[in-house]
Formats: sequence, structure tokens, C-alpha cells
Amino acid sequence: MREAIIRGNPDRGDEEPRRRPTPLAPDAQEKPVDPDEKLRPQRLSEIVGQRKVADRLAISLQAAQKRREPLPHILFDGPPGLGKTTFATVLHNELGVELNITSGAALDKKMDVMPYLTNAAEGSILFIDEIHRLPSAVEEFIYPVMEDFRVDVVLGEGMSARTINLPLKKFTIIGATTRSGMLSAPLRERFGIHEHLEFYEIDELAQILTINAAKLKSTIEDKAAWELAARSRGTPRIANARLRWVRDYSLARADGHISLSVARDALEMQEVDAEGLDRQDRRYLDTLIRVFNGGPTGVAAISATMSVSVDTLEDEVEPYLLRREYVVRTPRGRVATPAAYFHLGLTEPPSRETDFPLLDPQRRLFE
Repeated sequence: MREAIIRGNPDRGDEEPRRRPTPLAPDAQEKPVDPDEKLRPQRLSEIVGQRKVADRLAISLQAAQKRREPLPHILFDGPPGLGKTTFATVLHNELGVELNITSGAALDKKMDVMPYLTNAAEGSILFIDEIHRLPSAVEEFIYPVMEDFRVDVVLGEGMSARTINLPLKKFTIIGATTRSGMLSAPLRERFGIHEHLEFYEIDELAQILTINAAKLKSTIEDKAAWELAARSRGTPRIANARLRWVRDYSLARADGHISLSVARDALEMQEVDAEGLDRQDRRYLDTLIRVFNGGPTGVAAISATMSVSVDTLEDEVEPYLLRREYVVRTPRGRVATPAAYFHLGLTEPPSRETDFPLLDPQRRLFE
């Protein structure tokens, strides 16, 4: 089943994208818009952070508008929650064109993608989330679509089979992926623009939280916004989720105003510490240090001790710990760094091999 089409609105950027209207029953009333849906920026000028990416996209956007041509195909890659979908919705708003949204996992075979291609309007945008999950057969099927805007349809079987070239209207494919290395080289090279999204700085997240608090009809102090931003792992999606929680806490336990003390109390109840680590993260570090004496040890051993799946540890827990340098991966396994001991308030045992640099573990393999 195809996703609903979102139509862009080039003239009124203060409104959210509207879905294609459907007839209402005579006695039906329109449902109020959920304010949480308005948190996404609607214009490139409204995007906070990722300014280099936004500036490059603005150049491509202006050039395409002057040439009266669709945008080149665009690939966004980066960790989850950094704004890949937001950029796609902003671009369709800037152009005032239709936006079709789907995911790589939903396009299991060639015929699944055909409705999106044949019904695409001139200059419209097809956004494919998690595009690295496209099957190879579907990838090869869209190669001529991306290059020549045509579909090769095979009719019949055997000796009587024939190929029909079906021309398509020119449109833009925007792909988003958290694992660009899993994309095949031919598919990756067919994107005219490839942008990598980086984690956000604390001041950028604080500005986003201040703006979104107003959209949620709440007030927040600058210090509280900074505190939330510092505990959000450089990710707007996490920052917005924690903002909603603090907003609810302030309404239930205070007067609705988010002060620094209210923000800290709310995050303490959520078990998020000053460095953005939650209970699962601290449990991982505690297991590595207390049970395995700081490592090195394999992730499977940690998983069995914690009764948590290996995938959960590798995909949800370890990335932030590795980025903050609480843990390092070595050929012999995971090793806790001095920063992990300090964060948990522990002292490094004197028996640890201090003459063995943690960040250069391969040297010992060849001694």
C-alpha cells in the first residue's frame, strides 16, 4: 500500500505540510493538529545546525529553480535522529512539490516500487528511508529510473518475451541511510548529491529546544535548555524526546515552566545523568569493570552477563560509549578507559597493564 502523498506549500512556510484532503462526512469535524507534529522545521532558513549541508542544498535548490529542472538525486547518511527526513520535507516545502515517503524494507520486489515511479508528478520527490535495505533486484530496477527516467518492463516469457521502455516524468529520489557502506557502489554513484550529517553541538541543541518548547506551548529557561542539550547526545531526536518528558513533568509536578531545577529533577527520574548516559549505559560500564576487570572481553560475554542481546548492545549502547571514549574496541575485545572509571566514581586497579596503550592495541600482537 502506498504512503500518503504530502503536498508542498511554497508560499506559506509557517504551516506544516498538508496531506491530500479527503472528503469529510457532513457531521464530521477536523481533528486538531497535534503540536508535536510541528517540531520539524519547514524551511532551510529555519534549520539550526548542519549549516554547511543546508547552504550547499540551498545552492542546488536555487540552481534547479532557475533551470526549471528537478533537484539532482540526493543521498543523506549519518546516525539516526540527525535530520535526514527533516531535510527531505524541507526541500519539498521549498519547491512546493509532492512528496512520497516509503522505506527500503517496504519495497520487497520490483512491483512494489512501480506505483511510486509511474505516479510521480513532474519535479516531485520520492523519499526512501533506510535505502540500504533495498533488495539488489529493486536496486538494479531503479538504475535506469535515476539516469534516464524510464522503466524497462518485460512482457511475456521465454522466446516471446519483449521489453517495453516506459518513459517517466522527471523527479527526484532522496535516499536516507544509517549505513552508507552497505549501499552498492553503482547505486551510491547515481546520487548527484551525497551529504553526511554530523552530531550537533550543545549550543545548537539548546537553540532547537528553546524553539520547540515554544511550539509545544511551554516556556523554558536558557540554563534548562542548555542542561537538556548537554544530556541529549548531540541528537535532536533525543533532545525533543527529553523535552517532551520534561514538559510533562513540569506540568505534573510544577507550574508548567521548565526551570533548571525542574529539568534536573525530571532527568534524574528518567535516570539520565549529566553526561547523557542512561541506566543501560551505566550498567554496561559497571559489568565491564566489575565483572571483567575492565576488559578486554568480547561483547558476547557482556551480553550473556547482562541478559541483553548482542544487537542491542552494538546498535544502542556501544555507539555513544565509543564516541565519548568510555570504551575502546581492541582485537582482544572491549576495554574500559580511565574516563569510564572516573564517571562511575571508581579507581583503576593497579594490576591493569599501564604500559600497554589502549588506543594502539595492535602493537602487542606483533611483539
